[in-house]
Amino acid sequence: MGAVLTAGDLRKGTKLEIDGEPYLITDFEFSKPGKGQALYRCRLRNMITGIQFDRTYRSGDKFNSADLEEQGMQYLYNDGSVYHLMNTSSYEQIEMPADQVGDASNFLIENLNVSVLLFQGRPIGLTLPNFVELRITKSDPGIKGDTASGSTKPATLETGYVIQVPLFVEEGEVVRIDTRTGQYVERVKS
Repeated sequence: MGAVLTAGDLRKGTKLEIDGEPYLITDFEFSKPGKGQALYRCRLRNMITGIQFDRTYRSGDKFNSADLEEQGMQYLYNDGSVYHLMNTSSYEQIEMPADQVGDASNFLIENLNVSVLLFQGRPIGLTLPNFVELRITKSDPGIKGDTASGSTKPATLETGYVIQVPLFVEEGEVVRIDTRTGQYVERVKS
């Protein structure tokens, strides 16, 4: 059970527990009509299911903050529908369903250190490092003489994810990818 919050504590980014589930305030608006109590209009997103809805609270309402914990873990492997991770301090292994891993699966390679968000000891989200280095497994050769600035070609990474890379990047090379945008940053010198 988290700390008790009042409606006055609500802000964008606040995490609440409502009916036993964690919610994130994604949009917030405060209004004080001429008469009566202040109103707090919030757009809430369920941190497990992703469902969003609007709710209005009055100044006397009380809430519990969500009991969230972030732990450093190491990605081990996946068996199709479940991703296996290991706590780097206790060596305890956990499983995360593929739907909770989401787009992060495009950048997961074995032994990658990630941060896992836990709600009441149960994993609900995964945060990757901002940059990862991945090998290109398939890429067409660049066309000789095509040196127009900004020209790109598709390249398949070792995870199966396809990105756009500059023409000079070749198959077998390691590239740095920004996991927040999913875009090529630079070629890594070996």
